Amino acid sequence: MLDLVLAATVSRRRMIVAGFAVAWASFAAACSGVGRSTSSPSSSPTAASPSGVAVDTPACIVTPAETEGPYFVDERLNRSDITVDPSDGSVRLGTPLTLTLTVAKAGSTCMALAGAQVDVWHCDAVGLYSDVPAESSGGRRFLRGYQATDSGGTVTFSTIYPGWYRGRAVHIHFKIRTFSGSTKTLEFTSQVFFDDAISDEAYTQSPYNTRGSRDTRNANDMVYTTNGNSGSKLLAKVSRSATGYRASFAVGLNVA
Repeated sequence: MLDLVLAATVSRRRMIVAGFAVAWASFAAACSGVGRSTSSPSSSPTAASPSGVAVDTPACIVTPAETEGPYFVDERLNRSDITVDPSDGSVRLGTPLTLTLTVAKAGSTCMALAGAQVDVWHCDAVGLYSDVPAESSGGRRFLRGYQATDSGGTVTFSTIYPGWYRGRAVHIHFKIRTFSGSTKTLEFTSQVFFDDAISDEAYTQSPYNTRGSRDTRNANDMVYTTNGNSGSKLLAKVSRSATGYRASFAVGLNVA
């Protein structure tokens, strides 16, 4: 498996660099901010709208979008538990992580944005992404999924602590889209990063500890350090849970 991850590195770097030039095209405001379900057929997008619920935060801070990277696949998997691979029912191994994202409309206050579609995707414990032919994982759909934000602007995913791959710091990708009927009205893409000390701790556990030390930390990651160390504004708030970790991140969108 490790050989497979290393073999894909050169292709992955080229694709990331190609997409990186558009990373600063949009902005968002980050606001201080488990259960298992099976995948279900996609339905027509629901129009997002401010719910009237104020997000409890003292201020909205303008933060950058980040590059999508090469591995977004619009799988249309509406589910909260993304550890399951619906192609065969297997569960991806790793330390449990409950990931909560809060989406708000930025303004004088951050108002929760209900009905926004939030996709997340990330690599497994050994650095492998699903449904990527270059990584021999075509047809697999683990660690991918989306949900629509509730009246409080939140979505919560059950996943595992993300692994690492050569040339990148630890991260989870996310994409937020809003629709008017079937017409997309907004698309925002970024990445959530993790404190290196927490990753060091997580990687002492199996199956992460079957690999050597990662080669890239936040301080020398090509995405984290762009545009004035923008990744420092995208760090998740992480705490321990009974079985693993909880991570949360809040983002405000400039919605017309």
